Amino acid sequence: MKTAQAMSVTETKQEIRALVSRYKKEGKSIGFVPTMGYLHEGHLALAKQARKENDIVIMSIFVNPLQFGPNEDFDRYPRDAEGDRHKAEAAGVDVLFIPSVKEMYPRALSVQMTVTKGTDVLCGRKRPGHFDGVATVLSKLFHLVQPDRAYFGLKDAQQVAVVENLVRDLDFPIDIVPCPIVREPDGLAKSSRNVYLSEAERKEAPEIYKSLQLANKAVEQGERNPEKVISLVKAHLSAHLSGKIDYVELYSYPDLEPVHAIHGRCILAVAVQFEKARLIDNIIFAE
Repeated sequence: MKTAQAMSVTETKQEIRALVSRYKKEGKSIGFVPTMGYLHEGHLALAKQARKENDIVIMSIFVNPLQFGPNEDFDRYPRDAEGDRHKAEAAGVDVLFIPSVKEMYPRALSVQMTVTKGTDVLCGRKRPGHFDGVATVLSKLFHLVQPDRAYFGLKDAQQVAVVENLVRDLDFPIDIVPCPIVREPDGLAKSSRNVYLSEAERKEAPEIYKSLQLANKAVEQGERNPEKVISLVKAHLSAHLSGKIDYVELYSYPDLEPVHAIHGRCILAVAVQFEKARLIDNIIFAE
C-alpha cells in the first residue's frame, strides 16, 4: 500500500492524460473507480478495493447527461463536491477527476453508441437509451484514464453486465472487477435512496434481501426451475412488504438472457417501489 500523500484534483482531459502518461512511464498500475458523485459507503468500498490492488487509484466524478431520460431531472441529481473530495481522499484515492459537461462533451457527438444486449430487461426496460449513455461516457473515460482495472458495484448488476460486454466486445485492455453489495447490518443494500424510506418502510425493507436468501437456499437445495424460484420470492415480498413489487426476474449473467433452467451464472434481481423510494437488490448464482 502506498504511503500517504495529498490527493490530486483535476478538471481537464489534458491534465488527466498527463498524469496517466507519467504513471505509465513509471510502470505503475492504475485502478479506476468511475462515479457520478454523492459518494456513499458503496463507492468508498470500491475505492478501498482498488487501493489494495493497484499502485494508483483514480476516481472520476461526472454526472453524465447522456444517461438521463426525458423524464429524469439531470439538474436535480444530488451533488456534494466538497464532501466527495474529503471522502475520496480518506478512502485512498490518488487522483480525483471531476470534469464539467463542456469538458467531456465540447461539441455534439458525431458517433453514437448503442447497446444492443441486456438493456430491455430489469431497470433498463423503463430507461431506454440509458445504457447507451453509460457506454459512451465509460468509453471516453477508459481512453482517458487507461486503467488496468476498473471497479463497479454489483448493486447495479445490470450496469456491470453491460460494462463487461462493452469491454469484451470492443477489446478494451481492462479487467472489470465486480465488487460485492455493501449492506446494512440487517441486510438492506446500502443506497442513498434509503433515507427516503418511512420508519415503517425501513423496518420492512430488509425483507427484500431475505427473499433473495430464501431463493438462494432453494437453489442450493437443488431447485432449478426459474418460475418456482421467482414465485417463492414474490410470495415472501407480498407477505412482508407494503411497497409494490416492480419486478422479480431471473436471467443468465452477464448476457441477461432468459433461462429455462438455473445453471451456470444467473442473476435473480428485485425492484420494489415504496412511497418515495425505489429499491433494487440482486443475488448471483454461480455453479
